[in-house]
Amino acid sequence: MSDLDQLTQSLARNLKRWRGERGFTLDALAARSGVSRGMVIQIEQARTNPSVGTTVKLADALGISIATLLDYEQGPQVRLVAAEQAVRMWSTEAGSRNSLLVGTERRGPLELWSWRLMPGEGSASDPHPNGTVELLHVTAGEMTLVVDGTAHPMPAGTSATFEANVPHAYRNDGTVPVEMTMAVAVPPAR
Repeated sequence: MSDLDQLTQSLARNLKRWRGERGFTLDALAARSGVSRGMVIQIEQARTNPSVGTTVKLADALGISIATLLDYEQGPQVRLVAAEQAVRMWSTEAGSRNSLLVGTERRGPLELWSWRLMPGEGSASDPHPNGTVELLHVTAGEMTLVVDGTAHPMPAGTSATFEANVPHAYRNDGTVPVEMTMAVAVPPAR
């Protein structure tokens, strides 16, 4: 597949996905962007490569960057954040502190969970609705995060975020208990 074909396919997939996440009909996106409904259909069906100006109009109408709209990633995106990459936002001489571990730009209901996985145990999950995002932080042990069949080792102190609309699982392949905190952002019902 040529770079142009890959770009066309990526733009088609991402435009359709973001339009769906925003709850925009073809007509609504056309009106918001100033791009004709016919052109939006052609782009979503990967039948045309729009100009940069058209692509910018669509990204602006969706409220995302052009880089996000053109993102080549084929599968679920997983972003791991090592302990040393956490951002210390506040601290005191007495030792109080907070750190931004990992964040995402999703909207909708948000759940916070506390997990403990004993050695050799795990939990698998079916795909959640499109737009659902999970954020994880391992505080003890080493957990294995499996997203769409790909394993990601997460030693204590590691944080991650991923789109949870694919099969995923949490495993403790080690010999000590795993402790983790998890937040789940679910898209608002339409």
